[in-house]
Amino acid sequence: MTVTHLAVHPALDRAVHHASLWLDGLETRAVNATTTLEELRARLGVPLTEAGVDPVQIVDDLAKATEGGLLGSPSGRFFAWVIGGTLTSAVAADWLTSAWDQNAGMYATAPAAAIAEEVVGGWLLDLLELPRDASFALVTGCQMAHVTALAAARHALLRDVGWNVEQDGLFGAPPVSVIATDVRHSTLDRALRFLGFGERALQIIESDHRGCTTQPALEAALRATKGPTLVVLAAADLNTGEFDPFRTLIPIAKHAGAWVHVDGAFGLFARTSAGKRHLLDGVELADSWATDAHKWLNAPYDSGIAIVRDREAHRTAMTLHASYLTPSDSGRDEVDWGPELSRRARGFALYAALRELGRNGVGDIVDRCCAHCHAIVTGIGALPGAEVVAEPQLNQGLVRFLDPRAGATAQDHDAFTDRIIAAINATGEAFFGPVTWKGRRAMRVSVVNWRTSDSDVARTIEAARHALAGASA
Repeated sequence: MTVTHLAVHPALDRAVHHASLWLDGLETRAVNATTTLEELRARLGVPLTEAGVDPVQIVDDLAKATEGGLLGSPSGRFFAWVIGGTLTSAVAADWLTSAWDQNAGMYATAPAAAIAEEVVGGWLLDLLELPRDASFALVTGCQMAHVTALAAARHALLRDVGWNVEQDGLFGAPPVSVIATDVRHSTLDRALRFLGFGERALQIIESDHRGCTTQPALEAALRATKGPTLVVLAAADLNTGEFDPFRTLIPIAKHAGAWVHVDGAFGLFARTSAGKRHLLDGVELADSWATDAHKWLNAPYDSGIAIVRDREAHRTAMTLHASYLTPSDSGRDEVDWGPELSRRARGFALYAALRELGRNGVGDIVDRCCAHCHAIVTGIGALPGAEVVAEPQLNQGLVRFLDPRAGATAQDHDAFTDRIIAAINATGEAFFGPVTWKGRRAMRVSVVNWRTSDSDVARTIEAARHALAGASA
């Protein structure tokens, strides 16, 4: 089949139709997947034909084949992971991004995309109250934000002891120590692998009962460390939403000559809330920060953000040169700040999301999500057979379910907790995920979606009530 101009628009119209049905049905559709692995393979695994297929048919076939195989994660009742639901303007801007089809690696290949990202970066630094002269990169997600920021840290730490890692690599380089807690996010470990540090570079310190880094533990780790050192702090913990005490810890780490990196995948945006910003007091003292716009900013995926105080270290760690490339004299070349050359124009969707929300709107989402999370955790925790493990001070909390049988052991409670989570998810009313926290199995409650409402909270608590009643019958 030959693709013509006339064939394009009907397919786009069908995509709008199916997308509208999906979004309009989020309130009534099951949040869980309702079809099986085998069914999805059978529907999607059609033979690849010799001749092409009409675009309209492809769109219709794709919508039908994926039915029941899509999680309702954009809905207001998805709490398993820290996943937001994309704002309307951001969805529309993301569609335009695909239609415009710009390679946003350089100003020369996508001038408007470069300027949109430049503007977005300035807005974010201002909104998060981080150093206005810091550099930034828009990357795929918080995983690559860690990689980008820690590549800058690697450059700076080794530069300061006379080693050029970009030229000479890591063979023979002074070893870099990395201090982080036992509840760090696993993407940090993978970033260390990607960057050649290896997981054995980690000096793991035990967090306190809330999941926070303590001053004595950090000071002891720093005393035991020689040479270049990287300290990773959290804003906020993935399971409890607790923040490390930045105002106390960062000066201690900096006094020891360490680079301080903050994992702020979702918690960094609490800076926009008048009621929660105190939790981030002193976070601006760090050297680098990583966060995710698909969480509290409710932008589409492919929207991680790395921010680095040392612009020279950041640029040197990332930049790329070749005779066929045309660097800009005054515009922003994203290839100087991120790990990709060919890349999506990520700035348009973030530009739209920030404009739709405005300063007050971002903080409002934070406040509403925190209130909803607290209501869900305490509401479910008050049910017979449930208990609160971590009451949220932000948007993350933990609940545990207790096996009602006489003489039930800790292992029985763990298994029962997993059983209740599965029972809640099977209803399609809400969706949660399990975690092992401080040796106990618990249900994570994570709320970052702008769509979550009081009605969603009530439906979720009722689903938990029914699951407990059914398991105890």
